[in-house]
Amino acid sequence: MKILKTLSIIGVSLVLLFTSCNGGQKKGTQKENKKEITIGYVDGWAEGVAITYITRSILIKEGYDVKLKNAAVDLLFASMSQGDVDVYMDVWMPVTHKEKVAKFKNKIEYLGTNYDKAKLGLVVPSYVTINSVSELEAHKDKFDSKIIGIEKGAGMTAKTEKLIKEYNLDFKQINSSTVAMLSEVKKAISKKEWIVFCGWAPHWMFSRFDLKFLVDAKNMYGDEEKIMTYSRKGLKEDDPQLASFFSKFSLNTEQISTLLNEMEKGTNKEEVAQKWVDANPELVQFWFK
Repeated sequence: MKILKTLSIIGVSLVLLFTSCNGGQKKGTQKENKKEITIGYVDGWAEGVAITYITRSILIKEGYDVKLKNAAVDLLFASMSQGDVDVYMDVWMPVTHKEKVAKFKNKIEYLGTNYDKAKLGLVVPSYVTINSVSELEAHKDKFDSKIIGIEKGAGMTAKTEKLIKEYNLDFKQINSSTVAMLSEVKKAISKKEWIVFCGWAPHWMFSRFDLKFLVDAKNMYGDEEKIMTYSRKGLKEDDPQLASFFSKFSLNTEQISTLLNEMEKGTNKEEVAQKWVDANPELVQFWFK
């Protein structure tokens, strides 16, 4: 009886062990086969939001479980370096995000260029009668000695602080959010008041308002910027097809301008993105070929 009881216990133990191992193997296989991606973006940065949402629509159709992470730019770079965010599609190089990319150079990697004619600088409404940064100081009273900026962690914010020192301006940069900045711009233009703020193209602000960049003789923001996609280290090896998609993803000026205008006018980002994707099947097919 003791022998039978012992054999019975051993048998049950073996069954449980086999079931446990088999179950673990099944779970691991499912995890490996499931296509998941987390894409980071900064809310209010129109170009990044737009390309992120059309990418989301495309990848969902391709069978990916797509998660979006909205956070400050510094947090997105850190999250990407730690593997919590797979991709960030709004990296401005070679100037704006140069320091951030250098900081995590061994933990993130370049995948592709989304747009190659981007520009940053100080912007004023066209009715403002000055045309260069060097003229700001002489008219500081009209601007209330303020440059309206965006988020404190943004690369452009740091560049603007350097510009203020380089031009020896008696100005203070007022930082909040991109949405708040554009609200101030809209308010000033409605009253034909003078305002100078941090602007960039591509952005729907240039189709909504009559604006101009101030000439920057010291080239503090650099020449034309490129909007790039970076990923966590190892994505290329984990999903070569996905990496290939991001390497091909690219928009020209007309395409990104149309997308930004449609996104700004719409009330539902998912619907606008899906409509744009449906209207550009050949381009999408090329990206995912």
